[in-house]
Amino acid sequence: MSDSWQGYLRPDGRKGIRNLVLVIYTVECASFVAHAIGRDEEDVHVIGFPGCYDNPYAIRLMLSLARHPNVGAVLSVGLGCEYTQPARIAEIAGKSGRPAQHFFIQDEGGTRSSTEKGKAIVHKLREQIRTEVQRGPMGLADLIVGCECGGSDASSGLAGNPVVGRFFDHLVDAGGTAIFEEIVEAIGLKHWLLARGSDPDAVQALRSTYEKAEAYCRSVRQYSTSPGNFAGGLTTIEEKSMGAVAKSGSRPIQGVIKVAESPPRPGLWLLDSVPDPHFMQFGYTNPNDSEGLMDLLAAGCQLLLFVTGRGSVIGSPIAPLLKVTGNSRTYDRMEEDMDFNAGAILSGAKTLDEAADDLGSLIVRIASGETTKPERLGHREYFIPYKHQDTPSLSAGCRA
Repeated sequence: MSDSWQGYLRPDGRKGIRNLVLVIYTVECASFVAHAIGRDEEDVHVIGFPGCYDNPYAIRLMLSLARHPNVGAVLSVGLGCEYTQPARIAEIAGKSGRPAQHFFIQDEGGTRSSTEKGKAIVHKLREQIRTEVQRGPMGLADLIVGCECGGSDASSGLAGNPVVGRFFDHLVDAGGTAIFEEIVEAIGLKHWLLARGSDPDAVQALRSTYEKAEAYCRSVRQYSTSPGNFAGGLTTIEEKSMGAVAKSGSRPIQGVIKVAESPPRPGLWLLDSVPDPHFMQFGYTNPNDSEGLMDLLAAGCQLLLFVTGRGSVIGSPIAPLLKVTGNSRTYDRMEEDMDFNAGAILSGAKTLDEAADDLGSLIVRIASGETTKPERLGHREYFIPYKHQDTPSLSAGCRA
């Protein structure tokens, strides 16, 4: 499997596999204009936060995405009376060496004038990064790949997640970085997780993360199981957990990161997206699959893997999303949306190692520029909720 391609070199030293302009809106009132700016624009993606009152988790996430390796330039758009400030987002993106601009809709005269202004800005930014961003060699050691699963059935734990886990082993052995999340889908596997900690600090981090997740699930009286899981043959959270954690592979877990934190070194990492105890008691740990993918993006993943036994039609902004299923019937039924069929493992057509090699070759081709099916279909779903985590605060400031 070839593991070399040309990537996009960022001034802050990061390397991307895509080169796009990111439009960020800072309140739901600005979402229509932001999406109008991005509509029909090649390599222009849109994300945003709906809340009028600021939220440290959401701000950290947006600041991380503004400096994502696949992002070459940023336009931040606000209405004008929200707490989260587009100027601050553009400022921090600019300090990373990325061209960045911002404006308030209220200052520009409304919808049409703001849309026209925004399109003119993204045209200039796009041309700037197309002509000025340098290319350079990338390999597996430069990749950060994240994975989560959703719409799981029995095949997810038997084929879909194990093939990702085997690829993760190869990625880590090559010096790259693999991130798995959904600690609420590790309930029942505490001792197994702790046994994989790379050192005492990692073991302690895994223990506290697991215990927090279990307590959180108890407090909201909701474990990560669904009617679709039951229909797919999963009967308990422990059964689902055994399949879900298979996506982590077999290498030692280096430690735990929280949302908007990047892994401090290569290797296998667990992403904790569960809220920490706080006065804000609403919301679940991952209210939907898109929110979990955004958390992985905020860790700097240039490429995302999504394992689904029953099928899914989501994509993601900023990074290519590659959808894997372990269910051949799902792949045949939803081939227009599914990228990789791991069901060949269950039929005996391929061994786990053979399937993992095929998946790795596809990942390298995607890193080299081949598009995933969600990219071709235009899927760029995202979700940024209110949430609380005890991580170092980065304020976006407020406007008087």
